[in-house]
Amino acid sequence: MRPSPYPLEQDLGMRCYASDAPGIGGRLRSVAEDFIVEEIPLPPPAAAGPYLICRLTKKNWEHQHAIREIARRLGISHRRIGWGGTKDRRAITTQFISIYKVSAENVQEVRLGDLTLEPVRQQNTPLSLGDLAGNRFDIVIRDCSSPDLAQDVGKIAADVSRGVPNYYGLQRFGGVRPVTHRVGECILRGDYEGAVMTYIGREYPQEPEQVRAVRRIFMETRNAREALAALPVAMGYERAMLQYLHNNPGNYAGALKELPPKLLSMFVSAFQSFLFNEGLSARLLDGDPLLEPVPGDRLVFHNGREDFVSTVNLGTALQHIARGRCSIAIFMPGREQFCPSSKSERAMAAILSERGIGPDQFRRASEFVRTAFAGALRPIALRTTVGAAPEGDTVRLSFTLPPGHYATTVAREFMKADPLRMI
Repeated sequence: MRPSPYPLEQDLGMRCYASDAPGIGGRLRSVAEDFIVEEIPLPPPAAAGPYLICRLTKKNWEHQHAIREIARRLGISHRRIGWGGTKDRRAITTQFISIYKVSAENVQEVRLGDLTLEPVRQQNTPLSLGDLAGNRFDIVIRDCSSPDLAQDVGKIAADVSRGVPNYYGLQRFGGVRPVTHRVGECILRGDYEGAVMTYIGREYPQEPEQVRAVRRIFMETRNAREALAALPVAMGYERAMLQYLHNNPGNYAGALKELPPKLLSMFVSAFQSFLFNEGLSARLLDGDPLLEPVPGDRLVFHNGREDFVSTVNLGTALQHIARGRCSIAIFMPGREQFCPSSKSERAMAAILSERGIGPDQFRRASEFVRTAFAGALRPIALRTTVGAAPEGDTVRLSFTLPPGHYATTVAREFMKADPLRMI
């Protein structure tokens, strides 16, 4: 186990590496072709229906922007489009989306640069988050600095096959602007003004100076009209919120609701992701193993069954984990009463208590965002077999991950570099 030295990772709860091997350094996504993602679909339902399933391939498109642009070209509400998982922006990605009551002929007429949409079939249910079997990744890390690249890559690949911390990756929190969890925390506390100001006004050094200046001025003046005139047209979400504030001064809750419901939901779930990362890091920094259970741990089995580890069943739990029947998991709290059972969960409970957030706040956010936020179990370890091909100062990695797992979590174990070199 090795601690991360990077303030950004520490701020997002990603405080540890599993591998003690030196990092290979390098840069991810020098070009979009260095990060290729192919979604693995679930078996289709037998019945046809009003939902047209399409294969969406895009390059350098932000997910929500792509969905809204497809909807605009089709002349429909973006709410009629569903998907199983969001994909990275700086990448070439292939995934499936469902569109309600459109014809294949209309879809084939959609023409957008670096984006193709292919009708596949009709089915009787829409796609929702999690409706995928997993993702295949083919990624390239360039400009590696390891003096013995092949040896270090081999060591780290072996560590990843055994298991590394299953952190939510940087892109879960916004990539260049990791603010989603901060906006979510404001929503949970009922601080809608704080949520709007964080989303529009909080600047980060990786943004263009023009955009940073507008954010800075808006944070200082709260002048929606001035910011609206200065922000680039491409920043549609910020502009929609600013237009609402210009027309309805002081109505920050209304401004937030100018955002798509799925994006609003992502803010609160990003705060849950931050809690998970912090809880997992607390476990590792406390010296508890990643792959061996301790009393108080939760177990999640592949059939969905859940259990707790006690001193009585500790040996049996260890056997189940070793045979791949179940995983150690952390429960991310939500609107139901949360009873922490492990060190990780007690660490999360302390963060919630310190920030004045509990089930009541999650319930209020559920009503505001119209999403359940019931809480969920997430395995603490990510394991996958990595095909690694070093050549010169470049490494190509290929691997498959289940839904909700992050390729950058694998890449960071290899690179151990500034996280900004992965976005």
